Order: sequence, then C-alpha cells, then structure tokens
Amino acid sequence: MVRVYADTSFLASLYFLDIHSAEAERRVRQVSPIFFLTPLTELELVNALQLRVFRGEASSSEIRAAKSDLEKDVGNGVFATVPMPMETYELARRFATKRTSAIGARTLDILHVACATLLGVDEFWTFDARQAALAKAEGLKRR
Repeated sequence: MVRVYADTSFLASLYFLDIHSAEAERRVRQVSPIFFLTPLTELELVNALQLRVFRGEASSSEIRAAKSDLEKDVGNGVFATVPMPMETYELARRFATKRTSAIGARTLDILHVACATLLGVDEFWTFDARQAALAKAEGLKRR
C-alpha cells in the first residue's frame, strides 16, 4: 500500500468536481493509496470547500455531501488521521529560508511539504506547481 500525503488542491479535486477531478480519480484508482490526513490538511480542505460556496461555485448541500463523503472515507480507512509532527514548524522555517526566494512557495505549501517529509510518506500528490517544485526540491516523490 502506497502512503500518500495529498495536499488540499488534490483532495478538493477528489471531493468536488473541478478541472483536476478526473486526474485525481485516475490516480486513486491506479494506486489505491492510504492518505495521511493531518489537522492542517483537514482544516484547509474544509475551508476550500466552504470558499466554493462563497464564490457561488457550489451550494451548501453539495459541500455537505462532499464533507460526508470525506467522513465516510476516513471511517473506511482510506485516510490515516495523523497529528502534525511537532518539528513541522522548525523544518518549514528551514525550507522557507532555503527555497522560497527561488520557488515562491507560500507558507501553507511549506507546511504541507514539511509535514509530508516528517511523516515519511511514499509520495506527495498536488496540483499546485509551486508546492510540487518545493516537494521535488526536498526529495519527495511526486505524482
């Protein structure tokens, strides 16, 4: 079983139809991963889904259905809920110092890559180009 850290761009596409949804579903079918879900990822995903309501891209009932699907997947073992490692912020500061001036990574991008690194995942999945560049620079296998 492949242990995957999927960032919010990937998970949002998995739980609500957008331009990346077909690719997200293809990857999941191809690999059948175990996703690591940190409180950071869960918070950012909930917020991303709620922003779709704010922007008029989704109804509240559609977002409730997406969150229900996520909760079912957590209950069915698709996700391994894990805490953010205590060292995340220290490692993220090092990544920021070393990489942001060249890559332009944002704070949440850096936190996700630091979490994935410390959790020792097999792969890092994202649709965000800067986050993918940071993950690559830090030696994470991307898909």
